[in-house]
Amino acid sequence: MEAKAKLKNVPMSARKMRQVVDMVRGQRVDRALNMLKFNKREGSIWSEKLLLSAIANWENKNEMAFSADDYDLHLTTAFVDSGTSLKRFRPAPHGRAHRIRKRQCHVTFVVENKIALEETVKQTQD
Repeated sequence: MEAKAKLKNVPMSARKMRQVVDMVRGQRVDRALNMLKFNKREGSIWSEKLLLSAIANWENKNEMAFSADDYDLHLTTAFVDSGTSLKRFRPAPHGRAHRIRKRQCHVTFVVENKIALEETVKQTQD
């Protein structure tokens, strides 16, 4: 089973966020959380919160309220899309103006378990 979490309109360029997301894609959830917690980039703060949200979504999606620690969760899909840009102007020499683009991005995480839920339910019933 998989669960998805999306974070929209992050005030950061998609290129900077992709560098962080590429680092944790395909990793186990506990390892990815450690990598994000101890990384110094700003995108890791946003990504850590999003990963915790994806884990909570996975736990809420289960009917029997399984814990995420028992099921070997992996971050199977992680991608960053560019969002809208806020366009601002800054004064320049000789009475001109330069355009400043404040970029935004959208981040999507998909978390999936590697141990099947049906196997563990059968084992507990036997």
